[in-house]
Parts: sequence; C-alpha cells; structure tokens
Amino acid sequence: MADDSIAVVDLDRCQPDRCSYECVNFCPPNRTGKECIITRDERFEEDEPYTGTDDQVWISEEICLGESCGICVEKCPFDAIEIINLPQELDDDPVHRYGENAFALYGLPAPQEGRVTGILGPNGIGKTTAVRILADELAPNLGQVGDEPDWDEILDTYRGTEIQDYLEAMREGDVTVARKPQYVDQIPDQFDGPTRQLLEQTDERGELDELVDRLGIAPVVDQHIDTLSGGELQRVALAATLARDADFYFLDEITPYLDIGQRMTAARLVRELAEEEDRSMLVVEHDLAILDLLADAIHVAYGQPGAFGVITDPKSVKGGINEYLSGYLDNENMRIRQTDIEFEEHAPRQTAAGDVVVEYPDLTKSYGDGEFSLDIEAGDIRESEVLGVVGPNGIGKSTFAKMLAGRLDPDEGSVDAQLDIAYKPQYIEIDQPMRVDAFLASITDDFGSSYWNTEIAQPLQIDAVMEQQLTDLSGGERQRVAIAACLSEDADLYLLDEPSAHLDVEQRVLATSAIRRYAENHDATAMVIDHDIYMIDLLADRLLVFDGEPAEHGHAAPPTGMREGMNEFLSNLEITFRRDERTSRPRINKPGSQLDREQKNEGEYYYAP
Repeated sequence: MADDSIAVVDLDRCQPDRCSYECVNFCPPNRTGKECIITRDERFEEDEPYTGTDDQVWISEEICLGESCGICVEKCPFDAIEIINLPQELDDDPVHRYGENAFALYGLPAPQEGRVTGILGPNGIGKTTAVRILADELAPNLGQVGDEPDWDEILDTYRGTEIQDYLEAMREGDVTVARKPQYVDQIPDQFDGPTRQLLEQTDERGELDELVDRLGIAPVVDQHIDTLSGGELQRVALAATLARDADFYFLDEITPYLDIGQRMTAARLVRELAEEEDRSMLVVEHDLAILDLLADAIHVAYGQPGAFGVITDPKSVKGGINEYLSGYLDNENMRIRQTDIEFEEHAPRQTAAGDVVVEYPDLTKSYGDGEFSLDIEAGDIRESEVLGVVGPNGIGKSTFAKMLAGRLDPDEGSVDAQLDIAYKPQYIEIDQPMRVDAFLASITDDFGSSYWNTEIAQPLQIDAVMEQQLTDLSGGERQRVAIAACLSEDADLYLLDEPSAHLDVEQRVLATSAIRRYAENHDATAMVIDHDIYMIDLLADRLLVFDGEPAEHGHAAPPTGMREGMNEFLSNLEITFRRDERTSRPRINKPGSQLDREQKNEGEYYYAP
C-alpha cells in the first residue's frame, strides 16, 4: 500500500463466527499467495500483546493495494473494514496510533497561556486522544506500534514547534490539568452525594461562591446530585472545573442543555479565567456562535471518524469557522466536505401562508402549589412550515410540547386530540433491548426503501449503527436515531425537542438539512425547540418566543415572523447578532462593542438590515 494509505479494522464489528472470511478469500494479493489479510493468531506471536481476538482479521498495509482495490471493504458483511487514502498533503507521521489497523491521530492543538484555544470538528476524530496526551495520560507513540519511542525522541520530534514548550513543561511536572467531561449526565454514576460536597472538593482558588452565584446554581447546591437536570449538571460541572487551580483547563462542550443566556455566562467565565489569571484554556465546542465569541484561535479537526483524524495548525477564529463552513481549508489545500454550508442572505422569510394544521386556544398549566405557572396565548401552526421555539430553560417550552403531543393535559384550554403528532422528547430514554434496525422497522413500512435511505438514514448517518443495540448507543447516536424515528412516522405535525443535543457541528448541519428537506419535500409541518441559533436560523419560517421568570412563570405570545421574534427574544437577553459579510452566518457581537451599542439603539438585535 502507498505510504499515504491506512487500513482500519473495526474490532467491534468484525464477527468471524458469523461470516465465511470473505475479506480473506476475495483479497487479490491473498489469491496470489501473499499474506495480506490473515487472522490475528497468524500475525502475532503467542506471547505478543494485541487487541481483538485470535480469529479476527489483520491487514498488512505494506501488501494491501489500497483504496483503489477495496474488494475487502465491499465483501465484508459487517462493514468492519476501511481502506483509506490519507490526504496527499499529510506528510507527517501520526502523533499516536492505537494499534495496527486502528485509529491514527495526526497533529496536536497548542495551548497558550492567557488564551482560549478552540477545537472544531466531528466526534470520533481524536479530540479526546489529543487531550489525553496534553494531560500526560497517554504517551504519544508517533505511530510506532509495538516499538514505542521514549520521551527524548518524542520531544525531539516537536522541537521548534508551538507545542514544544508545553510538552517539555508537562514532562517536568510543571503543568496541572483540570477537565470538564463531555457527558455531564454520567456524573451521578461517578459521584453519590450532595452537590455541595462535590463542589467544595474542587474549590482550590477560593472562587466557588462567585461561580455558583454567576452560574445560577445556588438553589440546587443542597440537593442530591442525582436529582439535578441536565442543565443544572452542566453548570455544576463547569463550576467544579473552573474552581480548580490549574495551568491547563480542558472543557469538553460547555453548551449542551444550556439556554443561550447561560451559554453566554459560561463563555464569559472561561474568557475571564484565561485573561485575568493567564491560564491556558482548550475548549471543544459545537455551538459555532459561542465558539466564535469565546475563542482566540481554533484548530480545525477533520478526517474520518473512527479511522483517522487530523488537527490543523491554529487559525483565526473567523477564518477557521468560515473555512470549516465552506468545506475547504486554505492553508492545507484540503477539501473536507463536498458542499458548503450556506445561510440565507436575509433570515426573515415570507411568513408561511398555508392552511392551518394546528390551532390552539389560550392554554394554562401550573405545577405544585403555584410553584410554576405557564400561560400560552392562542395561536396556530401552518401547513408546510417549520416553527422555531426559543426561550430560556425552565420557562415551559417542553411543557407546551407535551400538551400539543397529548402527553400532558392543560389546566385550561384543550388541544385537538385528533391530531397525529410524531414527538421526539428532550431527554431520550431508551431501555428496550432491541437492535436499531428492528426498532426503526417497527415504526415505518418504508424502512430500507431507497426513499427512506435517501431522505432519512443517509443524512442522519444511521447506517453505521443499524446493527447495534439501542442501549449501547452514545448520546449523539441515540439523538440521531430518535430524530430518524420521529421523521419516519406518518404524522400531521413533527415535534422535535432539542434535536441538536449531543450532536457535533457536522451532525447538526446534517440533522438540520434532513428536517428542513423532509418538511419541504413532503409539505410536512414541524415544530423545533432548540437553543442553537444556527439551527433555528437555518430551519425556522416563524418563531414562537417564550419569556418570563425561569422556574416561576412562563409566557408565550402567538407565533411571529423571524425578525420580530428574534428581536424580542434577543432583547430579553441583551444580546445582539450580526451577519458575517462572507458567509451570512449569525455572529454574536462582543457585549459593549460599538456594533453592539449601535444595534441596541436601533432595536435591531438579530442583525442590522
């Protein structure tokens, strides 16, 4: 195989007890007597450690003919093999490879004191591997599997690069690390006790009280950790991480479950710690508007998830995000996506004038002894439109969705019970032992058809998880399956609550396109609740805005046009957006900047026309 190609065998998918070794039998080099694809017990010595089982296959990258052949890829019944041509511009050896025929990472991000460095790229591309190396949890093997280099060789490899000083300081024990985990909903599985106890264990800088106050978690610090919502857990995790006294902070997704106001607060806290305390911050974030505001520089990560990942040299924030959206990296001369991501030049669309699908009267709902009350003004949802729903957490958006879906009865008013609604809830709980393909096949007769594959499975990248159990899916995989299940139903209204949660940027774009295209191609009506302004901007025809006092009372006026609705929503938060002159993507103005002040004076919070 050429030096710029790799072979990857997914050991979770390779099932030799259920196949006839088609990859071995049909491999052209094998048929000429060469040992290109063999079993692992044939490849490794008896006392030699290796991953996988004896009967799983190993591929010789030296003998393999490369991607131009690809017969083993086509013949494997479980899609366990990938033969990949690496970018021609990729001259360096890997930073780390997990084994022969395993994932390889190229490039490392470079943390800098007093600055926030962002990483933008899909899940499964090596971001966590990079952080483990920077946290001194994993020694990079420079791709030398089985013959790992010592640290002198590693440091010599990076001599003269931006990351040299950091790696040397790390090896000398001069770098301490604080990490915020990606999946905060797993915190109760790792800590059992009061929230205050968890937070007080981390208060190394004496700033915990201020963090608790600014993040708005004072009401929950005396609660048991397993009683907290996703948004509360996210803010607790952020407070616990920023309270530590570290040189290097790694924050893996700070926005999931948070509304835009809470996201702004989180971004300000991270920036202040970097600037005022001269700390190094490395942030992985999929909310592009927040990443744009937060970071001083970004690394773009690209490649093929699960196979190889490349982390570029640092780029300017604006340039890096725009290159990512265009699908072409200028300095690397690399196309990472076949199509660019486009935003409408003028977000406000013509108000949908179709027939009314849902008409609801004034609705009210209260919980407990007046602890929370919600009032909804009468409105309608129209045929062939996507209605975006925005507002703070704890304001009643999901309650309204449940009332429309018939899962919750209002105290006053009623919703047409004859309406067929496909509903994707905010929190996806899957506990049934069923394969993904069987689950989706039970929902629609179109499962597996060319139409269903084109419109739903391919855009949502469902094919890769079809044979997995529902209970084994990651957060992002579970989200995509739930969206697919919702769109697969035959319904009058498709109601999706926070479809962007746990999805990386690429997956959010694909999910957004799938929802929008499905609505347009089928004259379908959808209502989407989300905190990602990019998703709402790309999806919505009209907007339903919730306001009030979170956890006390919520209110929603009738649906309105995008400009009017976004101006109302953003003015409540005192946040202004502008549009990038090149891509037309929404960008948050720096609070207090000249443009921020000008737009507020003009009452144009969404963007200046």
